[in-house]
Amino acid sequence: MAAPAQSRLVYIDWMRGLACVLMFQTHCYDSWLGGNARKSKFFMWSQLGGTLPAPLFLFLAGISFALVIDKLCQKGLPPGQVASTTLRRGAEIFGLGLLFRLQEFVIAWGWAPWSDLFRVDILNTIGISMMLMAGLSWLVLTVTSRKLVLVAGSAAATGLAIALLTPLMWTAWRPDWLPWPIESYVNGVHNLGQPQPWLFPIFPWTGFAFMGLAVGFLFRSGWAKKSSASTFLMAGIVGLAVIYVARWFDHRPQQLYAVYDFWHTSPNFFLIRVGLLLMIMTGAYFWCRRGPGAWGFSPLAQMGQTSLLVYWVHIEFVYGRFSILAKRAQDIATASFGLLAVFLAMLFLSIMRTKLKGRRFEKLFWLRRAAGA
Repeated sequence: MAAPAQSRLVYIDWMRGLACVLMFQTHCYDSWLGGNARKSKFFMWSQLGGTLPAPLFLFLAGISFALVIDKLCQKGLPPGQVASTTLRRGAEIFGLGLLFRLQEFVIAWGWAPWSDLFRVDILNTIGISMMLMAGLSWLVLTVTSRKLVLVAGSAAATGLAIALLTPLMWTAWRPDWLPWPIESYVNGVHNLGQPQPWLFPIFPWTGFAFMGLAVGFLFRSGWAKKSSASTFLMAGIVGLAVIYVARWFDHRPQQLYAVYDFWHTSPNFFLIRVGLLLMIMTGAYFWCRRGPGAWGFSPLAQMGQTSLLVYWVHIEFVYGRFSILAKRAQDIATASFGLLAVFLAMLFLSIMRTKLKGRRFEKLFWLRRAAGA
């Protein structure tokens, strides 16, 4: 039996909340740990966990985008109008990303370099991903007469192509003839002469959004709606298989690229994370439908409903001028207490945001509302 729409939304919110928690711990330990704590295995594992929040946010943006497009198509809107609506929303998110960078620069006035205004952050990339997904959806829907399965296949192929091109776009095919603020959106070069792993350029990050778009459209197909539990279980199995295949390719002695960087540009690491996302999605679905996530209040699901707000606010109290602990000076225990304080404060902020929700905030959460319509 198909899961009700509300259950579908809960697992998406829960995954966004998980991304927030993983993001908190990555940022807190990176900002606050100092001395020998930064050389510990604890810190290493913390930063390894930090490889998942951005893929989670982008993957879920893709899934939500597919749900929105499906709803708009069901209302009978032509592909052009669907594309213009979703393209405009993507532009709004991109604009919020630029506004966030301006805010950070103003707050840090006096010690932040002017180049920070052009940093390619995760909000910028989510906005660009949405605009690119709108363009692809318009093209495929126009050509194929609204066959969403074909859109799913095109999205998956696009995501894989982005992953395969990433090593080249960071090295041999670098568009270094572009001004660095523009090239930075391609490969994260910033103004430092070489691509930077701490930024979120189109290659490879938008690939996760396209993979989410593919999954979202597949889940809107008739057979998936009739057997949601089996569909999610199959997604988890496929995710495990993708991880196994990617690891097998990574251990081959032959390599496709002259420069192979597993952690930053490797298509194999990209696919491993896609597999993990599928497995996390399966776990989240069953946790929220049949496990403790369905019993009542869920802190992760609550925080996932306001993920943009808690992302926006927590940065200042971890990395910014108002950091609650001295940076690069804490041991693991002190930083962990700081992490707990950040989590509780952001959970409280999320609850208050939900209770005091006003019309002026609604456009920031259009994907969640439209998906649950």
